[in-house]
Amino acid sequence: MGLLFTHKQQRSLLKLISLFSLVRGYNIIVLIIAQYLTARYILSPQLSWWTLLFDIKFFSIVLASSLTTAAGYIINNFYDAPKDKINRPKKYILEHLVSQQIQLALFLILNMTAFIFASIVSFRAVLFFLLYMFAIWIYSFRVKRFFWLSNLYAALLMILPFWAITLYFKNFDTLVFYHAGYLFFLILARDIIKDLENFKGDWVHRYKTLPIVFDNKSTKWITTLCLLGCLFPNFHIINHPLGLMFFYYVISPLYLILVLVFLWRANDQKTYLWLHNLIKAWILIGVLSISLIPQGL
Repeated sequence: MGLLFTHKQQRSLLKLISLFSLVRGYNIIVLIIAQYLTARYILSPQLSWWTLLFDIKFFSIVLASSLTTAAGYIINNFYDAPKDKINRPKKYILEHLVSQQIQLALFLILNMTAFIFASIVSFRAVLFFLLYMFAIWIYSFRVKRFFWLSNLYAALLMILPFWAITLYFKNFDTLVFYHAGYLFFLILARDIIKDLENFKGDWVHRYKTLPIVFDNKSTKWITTLCLLGCLFPNFHIINHPLGLMFFYYVISPLYLILVLVFLWRANDQKTYLWLHNLIKAWILIGVLSISLIPQGL
């Protein structure tokens, strides 16, 4: 690398990688793809791709969602820095190549830009994203320390960008809520597994997470209930015409059982991280599977 880039260029490249990690660039890309696929195949299947791609208001909602979410990752990282130094030391070093002053400035810039894009849509969109921004900040600053609320709150925050596009298209079909319910329980289980993974740093900094307030075994039972909770919307979804996406939901119970087997065998941070990534991968597969729903269904 030293032969290809000067020291200054290497430093700049590392800072770009740090920023990408800081705003969870991968998650933002998946969110954008998920919103477009959800709009095209679930919320408004009668629209052509051409019409959807050139819908300025929808584009503004997607950008406002992505910018607000990216800002949320930054402020969450800001408040979590002390425990991340323990739980993820390498990631902590990478993400703090960008100073906390720059992180806060970027947080404000992203939120203000999101506010501008929301104003293109409507006054109600402005109010929605203002509430979303505040909800993210209050979660990072206070709520995530409450074991009885933090995981539920975090899962709901992840669902809100999809509620924004649901309101835009005014599609309140029950199938939409079944998809949302399935995703909610999956994200909730993933978030609780993250608490198992981050036990050490949470304990040192007195976070009241489920594994700390109860124990690992009780937390695994709660996670099991969340994953089993996916089965209720799953059962209703497969009774609707889904095209080839039908196979995603048919395979889903088997995949979640596999996750549960590994969950009950897990007892170290590396295995919990692996489980967290297994659920993350299944969410990504689900997002891409949306494109398998035939037009008009």
